[in-house]
Order: sequence, then C-alpha cells, then structure tokens
Amino acid sequence: MFKLGDFVRFVDEKREGYVTRVIDAQTLGVTDTDGFEIPVAISNLTHVHGHSANTIAQSDDKKVIVVDEEFKETGVFLAVAEDSKASAVAHFTLINNTSYQLLLSLKTDKKAIYKGEFASVVQAKTSTQIYSANLGDLEIWPEFIFQVLYFTTANVKPVAPLNLTKKFKAKDFSGAKKQVPEINKYAWLIQLDEPVQLIDAQKLKESFFRAETEKPKVLKPATEIDLHIEKLRDDYQFLNQSEIIDIQLAYFQQMLDAAIVHQLPSIVFIHGVGNGTLRHHIHKTISKHPQVRTFMDARKEKFGFGATEVIFKV
Repeated sequence: MFKLGDFVRFVDEKREGYVTRVIDAQTLGVTDTDGFEIPVAISNLTHVHGHSANTIAQSDDKKVIVVDEEFKETGVFLAVAEDSKASAVAHFTLINNTSYQLLLSLKTDKKAIYKGEFASVVQAKTSTQIYSANLGDLEIWPEFIFQVLYFTTANVKPVAPLNLTKKFKAKDFSGAKKQVPEINKYAWLIQLDEPVQLIDAQKLKESFFRAETEKPKVLKPATEIDLHIEKLRDDYQFLNQSEIIDIQLAYFQQMLDAAIVHQLPSIVFIHGVGNGTLRHHIHKTISKHPQVRTFMDARKEKFGFGATEVIFKV
C-alpha cells in the first residue's frame, strides 16, 4: 500500500521518486529527482527501505500527554504542511490542544462518493496525521466531513459533538504559514472548533446610524516595489497565470497611486523578465498616465531588463 509522500523505486528501470498523486486504483503519479511527475503502474513500484511518508515523530504509544491545571474547552486545529521531501504533497495533522479526549472521524465526499479516511481517539494535548493530498489538485479536493465526540472524566458539563463540513479553497492558504511546534514545521493552521461569533443586535443597529469614519490614510510606498508573485502571496502555487497577472497589476496600480499621493519623484517596479506580459501591461499603463513624465529600464547592472523606473511630473 503506497501513500502520498512515500519514497519508491521503479521495478523495471533505475529510477526513484516520491509519490505525489493518486491517479486511479492502478496508477500513481511519481515525481522523480528531476522534478517531473510520471504516471506509473502500482505493480511497477516498490518501497525503498528506510524511507516512508512524513509522519508525526512520536508514535501513539510514546506520546506525552500534558495535563493542564486549568481545563481547556477549545483548541482543535488542523495543520496543513508541505512534505519535507515532496513539496507537492500536503499532510493534514489534527492537533488537540483541548483537555478533552477526542473521538475523531474523517470522511471525504467527492461528488456524493463517500470514503472513510480516518478514525481514532486523539488524546488531550497530542496530534496525529490524518490525511494527505496533492496541493496542485486543490480545486478538485473532496469536501472534508469532520465529526468529533468530546470525552473527559473531569466534572465539566458535556458539550455537543462537533460536526463540520469543510471545502478548502485557495483563500484558506492565502495567509502566511506559522511555526507549529506540535509538528515542528511551518504550516497553515485552521481552527476547527472556532466559536461562532454572536451578533449584538444593539451594536448592529447603532452601526447603521454611526457617522462615516475617516478614510484610512494611504501609506507611503518604498522606492522599489517587487512584483514577483511569491512576494505578494503565500498561496501563489494555487493560482493560475491569469490570476497571478491580475494580482500583480492590482498591486502595481496601488503602489503607483500611493507614490503619486506622496509626491515621490520616482519609483522602481521590479517585474522580472519572464515572457514580458507583466512588463508590457505596466508600460502600457504608465505611457498614458497624466502624472508620469517618463519611464526607463532601472539600473540594468542590478535588474537587467527586469525592472522599470517611473519618473513623475513635478
């Protein structure tokens, strides 16, 4: 049985790689050392001894259970982290920071085809890996159905079970990854038992009659603006080319406007060389802008043809 992240060897040729996709019941996608994903029949693969998919460092029978002096009611998190060897693979880890024992069940729903993925007791203050998926397949990930029962011997009032259906989207991974000590990795952290915020009817009523607040001030931009998508979004690997260009151009326009508001004499936009699409759109915009005196390639010794300096009218 192969899992995402497993290190495997081809039976009929001298090649190795990591399992990064389950194509069907007979075929896996294996990414080799050159970074190419190859469809391979399961019958043509074998495990490499001493290598296996990422798992939690501590086995279940060796986990240290931390007991709080104060009973903690909430704190059920899902950490989604990239595999340390096969970055296309994401591992899902359930982190129980509550004082309860959790009876956890995870099912997936893919177009009304249900599959039981995981079921186990998760002790208080412990974590366990429950699922793996290919990041590139985010748009076709199934819905995740989490069901949790809470148990404790302490003298506390029983709480209702947690039933949560989650369909992940790119925006769930748009924030920065955090260091998660429970798995000793940087990961996206999602709270599954986040309390529902109650709406205060009186405050809602008052908000309709509140005077318009002062508009936020435009912050002064830096003199060099890097438009590379990895500098703008943490979830860039989930975006298609059209979405990337739209995000870059929106940020370019925002910084251009801010530079004009603060009456900067000039500003440099680092757009890279690439296929020239972003550079073309930037030059098209500034060539017609009434506040732009001229523009030119910026510091070729540093950027080559990958940056444009915009000079504003005084």
